[in-house]
Amino acid sequence: MLKPRPELLVDPAWVEERLNDPKVQLFDCTLTRVPQPDGASLWESGRAAYEEAHIPGAYYLHMVEDLSAPKGTVPYGVPDPDAVAALLSSFGVSDDTTIVLYGNGGQSVVHRVWWVLTTSGLDDVRVLDGGWQRWRREGRPEERGAVSPPPTPATISLRSRPDRAVEREDVSRMLGNPDICLIHALSPEQFAGTGGQVYGRPGRIPGSINIPAQSLLDEKTSCFRPIDKLAAIFSTAGVERADAVVPYCGGGIAATTVFLGLTIAGYDNVRLYDGSLLDWAADPDAPMVTDADDV
Repeated sequence: MLKPRPELLVDPAWVEERLNDPKVQLFDCTLTRVPQPDGASLWESGRAAYEEAHIPGAYYLHMVEDLSAPKGTVPYGVPDPDAVAALLSSFGVSDDTTIVLYGNGGQSVVHRVWWVLTTSGLDDVRVLDGGWQRWRREGRPEERGAVSPPPTPATISLRSRPDRAVEREDVSRMLGNPDICLIHALSPEQFAGTGGQVYGRPGRIPGSINIPAQSLLDEKTSCFRPIDKLAAIFSTAGVERADAVVPYCGGGIAATTVFLGLTIAGYDNVRLYDGSLLDWAADPDAPMVTDADDV
């Protein structure tokens, strides 16, 4: 039985009511993706835009510089939980803090931060549905300049959750298993291998289905679709019949939108292929297929 988790998404009114609550901490996670013809995307910092205007009391978090392992085996690997704890404690985040994330522009980078923090052991991490665009559209209060961290770090202890991720060897063992649902979270063109940014080799991991991350969001508001709509998308795709669901994308970012959407809809058997195609395609022995292979 699925148990939806609508509380993972909060709206601007919920946030504004808690702007002075010391147990709620906001983070602006804005980054701008610069696609490349092949390989990993480049990311432009949103710090300057954050300092121009942000939700009052929010700090800035950079997904790559702050929340990626410096020498990981995958492009944006999860850092050591002690490093995450040290970073968050410097912002005054403690074990009983509710964290709210938001961003301007593409929302998958915000969802990636949500995944990293929850995988690092944070219990209460929410996402402002619709992000900064929605906040500003509703005329909510704004603040300029960087927010100074507290003089004394908070106390926080984290225990990572490695069960929320899989590696290339795990995926290799999953191939051909009808009880595993591999979800390619990029565009239909990238799934087919006919266009779009390539991550080493075009196409998909054999046996994958395609649920583009952007299909889970309203194209006008960038909000997640209602839970019943998410449930219908996943049910139609056959996800509910799987024992384990494994989203992947190019570098493990867009796939976190699918991961979060599945979690909101009530799925608790989701594992992210963190290395995604940048990791998979780098192994010449790891099979990939395109629609041309089916002709």
